[in-house]
Amino acid sequence: MGHQEQEVIPLMTPYKMGQLELSHRVVLAPMTRCRAYGGVPQPHAAVYYSQRATRGGVLITEGTSVSDTAQGFPGSPGIWTQEQVEAWKPIVDAVHRKGALFFCQIAHTGRASTNDFQPHGQAPISSTGTQLSPDAESGTAFSKPRRLRADEIPGIVDDFRRAARNAVEAGFDGVEIHGAHGFLLEQFMKDGANDRTDKYGGSVENRCRFVVEIIDAMVHEVGANRIGIKLSPFADHLDCADSDPSALGDYMVRQLNEHEGFLYCHMVEPRMAIIDNRRQIPHGLLPFRAAFNGTFIVAGGYDREEGNKVVAEGYADLVAYGRIFLANPDLPKRFELDAVLNKYDRSTFYTQDPVVGYTDYSFLRDDDNKDDLAAQD
Repeated sequence: MGHQEQEVIPLMTPYKMGQLELSHRVVLAPMTRCRAYGGVPQPHAAVYYSQRATRGGVLITEGTSVSDTAQGFPGSPGIWTQEQVEAWKPIVDAVHRKGALFFCQIAHTGRASTNDFQPHGQAPISSTGTQLSPDAESGTAFSKPRRLRADEIPGIVDDFRRAARNAVEAGFDGVEIHGAHGFLLEQFMKDGANDRTDKYGGSVENRCRFVVEIIDAMVHEVGANRIGIKLSPFADHLDCADSDPSALGDYMVRQLNEHEGFLYCHMVEPRMAIIDNRRQIPHGLLPFRAAFNGTFIVAGGYDREEGNKVVAEGYADLVAYGRIFLANPDLPKRFELDAVLNKYDRSTFYTQDPVVGYTDYSFLRDDDNKDDLAAQD
């Protein structure tokens, strides 16, 4: 009797996203890592991302600023200058050499910033003039924002358009619009933050107008087949909540469908529920999955078991993993083998060290890691 082949788990099955051939369903989620210097990504980012790259796998960068007003964190990279574009090129090349697909998440923090991060110490910009509460975890005291005038908004739309063009020039396979977690786009989309009375406030159509204009401009610039978006209608991060998240999510998904071939929608699950003393994913995204024409990526506390389940059931096409992918550079292999996972160290998530908590997490076979580091010499 020959040895029976182990059954392929759902997360390890191939998938076609637009014209892109994927070998598995495990996506590296975008995560703030604070390792850029002066807004410029560094060579150690090539090590970090290529460690997590697999043939036919998808990686999404940390939030990358679209302009000098978009920054809100120390050590965040940008993609609005030629210097930044040139610095991204070898990082993208390192990921492509491993056969992976690489998307740049482009972002604007809006009011989740301070005067110190803004050009000439000016006020951060937002949909509103209402200041954010201080961040309890980091202790950040956000500065009072300035409400954007309606005639300034086309300039911000153009920042996103140029960032998309720059990302393609840097070699990225596509771009993810950061429309989640309380950043500028959500400050417009959600009625808990947007208190405008002009054409960018009030109804869900008006509140989403800014984001729809960004999508339209980017599709015209680089094509719908290169663009995804991350949305978190149920989240209330950074004082951004909505009174009707289902209606907001539904409206946005239908706007994406207006662009034939729009590549993907990456959506964050509602907050974990505690059932029988266990944290459980609520699986509240099915209506959006059903309504959206393209690839649907889910995120929010998934592990191997839950990821396999949602792919097998058709609830999602791909599953984005954050902290456990950060701590396990060979996460797809570990899932395939059902191997034990490294534990992540929360204290080094946002430190500036180019190695510790960044590129020093171990592989199942540590010589794999040595090969990656040697390739960067």
